[in-house]
Amino acid sequence: MPFGSGESLDRLIRSMNPVLRGGAYVFCALAADAAVPAGAIAVFREAEATTIVIERSDAEADRLDPLYVAAWITLTVHSELDAVGFLAAITNALAASGISCNVFSAVHHDHLFVPYEQGERAVEILRALQLSPSP
Repeated sequence: MPFGSGESLDRLIRSMNPVLRGGAYVFCALAADAAVPAGAIAVFREAEATTIVIERSDAEADRLDPLYVAAWITLTVHSELDAVGFLAAITNALAASGISCNVFSAVHHDHLFVPYEQGERAVEILRALQLSPSP
C-alpha cells in the first residue's frame, strides 16, 4: 500500500512522536562562496546565497545575522522520503493554528522549524493530531 493511503498515512501520524529540541536555532544567509560554519545543522545552497540553520549562540559567536529565530521539532518516526500526505497533514494542522513551519526532510526523520515562541504550542498541536481519530 503506498504511503499517503489511509492506513500508512494514519500509521505515520500516530507514530510521529514530536520532540522539541532545546535551544533557539536561526536561519542565516551566507554569500554563495562563504565557508559554512562547523556548527551548522542544515545547509541549502541557492544561486542567491547559502542558507544555514545554526544554534543561535553559534551564530552570535560567528557574528552571523539571524533572519529567523526558530524552535526545532523532530518527528521521531522514520518516514520514507517518498511518503505522500504526511507533511501536508502536519503543516495543515499547524497552519490551522496560525503557526508557520519550515521543514527539512532528512533520510531518517523530518525536522520542523517553527517560530521560537510557538515551539511548545506546536508540539501540543502535533500530539493532539497524533491522538486524534482518523477521518
